[in-house]
Amino acid sequence: MKLQARQLLSAAFLFTLSFTSFSQTREQGPWWPHPIWGAGDQAGGSNWITPEKVLQAMTMVKKGKVYELGQPYENEMSIPDNRSYNLLIPSFPTYGPEGRNGQVFNDEYIAGSLGQVGTQFDGPGHVGQQLKMADGTTTEVFYNGYSTADMKNPFGLQKLGVENVKPIVTRGVLVDIAGLKGVPTLAEGYEVSLADVKAALKRQGISEASIAPGDALFFNFGWSKHWASGYAMKGKRPFVGRDAVEWIITKKPCMVGSDGIMDGDELIAHSELTMKNGIFNLEWMTFETLQADKAYEFLFVFTPIRFKGATGSPGRPIAIR
Repeated sequence: MKLQARQLLSAAFLFTLSFTSFSQTREQGPWWPHPIWGAGDQAGGSNWITPEKVLQAMTMVKKGKVYELGQPYENEMSIPDNRSYNLLIPSFPTYGPEGRNGQVFNDEYIAGSLGQVGTQFDGPGHVGQQLKMADGTTTEVFYNGYSTADMKNPFGLQKLGVENVKPIVTRGVLVDIAGLKGVPTLAEGYEVSLADVKAALKRQGISEASIAPGDALFFNFGWSKHWASGYAMKGKRPFVGRDAVEWIITKKPCMVGSDGIMDGDELIAHSELTMKNGIFNLEWMTFETLQADKAYEFLFVFTPIRFKGATGSPGRPIAIR
């Protein structure tokens, strides 16, 4: 009888697992349709950037000081092995002389993984997951349930291209984890916990309750100090742990960012934030000037370049106080 009971229980478990694995359809799945913005949405967290949100963010500016939060794009910058960036001046001058005054012009030729190198913004079509659907087929599914069939094209994504992301003008909040720990850069592989996040906010005099939907949350690991040497890509980066990721989701920011990539080996920042919730991720930033001024709250401005069908975008993020 005990064996039979175990067999029945095992069968019930397998049925449940099977049902769970095959239950999703294009219309309904584990993370779609989006509970706020609905089935057709492709703009994700940038939907929070309303005129009211912009006006609120503008009140952060008191001195007019501008901070560069992005790395320069250059041929020698740190790049993952599977990506590339090359800027060339084909000839000098590129054109001319022309006209009565002998005017000349220079152009550049840029080739590479432009949306996914340097300070890079991950768009809604960047990260997905393989799933088995209700009809038994396996496909990749991305933000808001868009699948391979919806998106695939060699000349750009047919859905969830970065051109769907609205310009981001909002309140930015820097969570200085390296400053909390009193170190220039966090230790290799350090996992940032929710307790770390809350302690950093408290140290900075920022109320957790003040973080509002549509804010941009940034995490300083101190890892940008390795950028110039190339070690940024080679070392075991600090990352944000699961409890902190779950907390971020409850705060409903339009985006997050760091001077690394936010993720450890499980890649939960990519999956839980961007793929499931449309919270975008801006990677490989630099916060040294903000940290030096203890500038933890600011007006944040970033406008992804509208490369139609692209998975991400380069850009020049700035903070203004």
